[in-house]
Amino acid sequence: MSDVNGLGRVVLASNNAGKLREFASLLDAAGIELIAQGELGVPEAPEPHPTFVENALAKARHAATFTGLPALADDSGLCVRALNGAPGVYSARYASMSGGAKSDAANNAKLVADLAQHTDRRAYYFCVLVLARHADDPEPLIAEGRWHGEVIDAPRGANGFGYDPHFFLPTLDATAAELDPARKNALSHRALALRELLQRLKELA
Repeated sequence: MSDVNGLGRVVLASNNAGKLREFASLLDAAGIELIAQGELGVPEAPEPHPTFVENALAKARHAATFTGLPALADDSGLCVRALNGAPGVYSARYASMSGGAKSDAANNAKLVADLAQHTDRRAYYFCVLVLARHADDPEPLIAEGRWHGEVIDAPRGANGFGYDPHFFLPTLDATAAELDPARKNALSHRALALRELLQRLKELA
């Protein structure tokens, strides 16, 4: 299949192996080759902003500047209603911000502890995607997706990453970590955002 809008090779502004697997599988069908920024020697970009979209824009521009390639960046996280949207943009470093380890296990433990006194467990994964076709792209494409569920105390499942073992989907009676990768890729916040992004690219072709 020919690539969408002539993009061809795109650098992913992340070194997260889980994200690379998810995005690569979704973009392959569109003829887009995705390569992690680390393979091209791109250092991690700072993420100082309080909003998902600002962080994603900064990462996309950073990767495009270093490589000269179109760059795809996401900023995503888990937003929990009872915690006023936390951990939100700080999802990846939720525990480390208060002195804990920077790991999925530590983040999940803090989340469960913070929700101990709450009965409202509603949450959603949120993703903002930004595609910068070049470093100075004045009209970067922006798309977003939300995946609704709730937080459970006991982890379930061995797939996925991040908060997936604690992110329960009542309609499926399963956590995100219990879904096989193909099923998750069809339903997730990243999948929803990427489908919107690809549709916009097709409209521009």
